[in-house]
Amino acid sequence: MPPAITSKRTVIEKFRRSPNDVGSSEVQIALLTQRISDLTEHFKTHRKDHGSRHGLLLLVSKRRRLLDYLKSTDTDRYRQVIERLGIRR
Repeated sequence: MPPAITSKRTVIEKFRRSPNDVGSSEVQIALLTQRISDLTEHFKTHRKDHGSRHGLLLLVSKRRRLLDYLKSTDTDRYRQVIERLGIRR
């Protein structure tokens, strides 16, 4: 399998809430964080890739909206996610 699929599976397994969970807020935020970090590494070598940079900004705003939703619905889960991902300091 390609490394991206393997890492996606490991992220899902790490953040899922139940054995069949693949779409909870925690999983979505973790997957977006993985993609954001991959794109950040990509920009270290491809500084002029503005199309991908636009996509990165869209991913960051989508993750922000998901985090805001999680914070308004369940603060404990929000704190756990940001702590596990190391997003906020």
